Amino acid sequence: MPTEKDPVFHPQRDEKGKRVEIRNPSQGSALSAWVQKDAIALVVPGAEMPTHVNGICISAWEDRPEDPKAWEALASEVGIEEPPFNVPAGFKPAAGVVIREADGRFWVVAPTNAFAGYKATFPKGRPDGKSMQAAALMEAFEESGLKVRLLRHLIDVARTESYTRYYLAERLAGDPAKMGWESQAVMLVPQGKLPQVLNSAYDKPIIEALKHDCLDN
Repeated sequence: MPTEKDPVFHPQRDEKGKRVEIRNPSQGSALSAWVQKDAIALVVPGAEMPTHVNGICISAWEDRPEDPKAWEALASEVGIEEPPFNVPAGFKPAAGVVIREADGRFWVVAPTNAFAGYKATFPKGRPDGKSMQAAALMEAFEESGLKVRLLRHLIDVARTESYTRYYLAERLAGDPAKMGWESQAVMLVPQGKLPQVLNSAYDKPIIEALKHDCLDN
């Protein structure tokens, strides 16, 4: 077991194959939190998870897509309709995903070492040539370890440098403990507690959109 002075490394290496030190490791929650819909449940990389959450098995997504073409094929299996995505001048496009759990909680990631100042946020990233829907599916997996199904367009948000299209999604499979190196924790957060967990003002419009979405559905 590491001591307080021993470095803690993410079990996943970065895109260059280098080890990633987690300078201020997150603390996982008790396993019981995963079945309490009013509790915040948190898992750190490689930690133990329940076998099921809300009746869906927790297991690594072994047959996940391995290249952009495969992610596009997965996205086309559902292919939700969405409004035009017009990126304002000076911004770069990005795709994000808001994953709603069956018990009403939402999946949130803690970027490793609070990258860009984010203590916690929703998965998102640049499309890098992929469609927005394919990018959202890939970012969900890479940052949270989850396989998701996109349900519908939720909101477009102007952030510091990006103009991000967010999709509402649901979890199909995966294991959050298998999160990629960009995340040092994955959380399941009750909707009413999102404002205290998400520290960026850029996430506030998403929280508001979820309130209206829940009223409309």
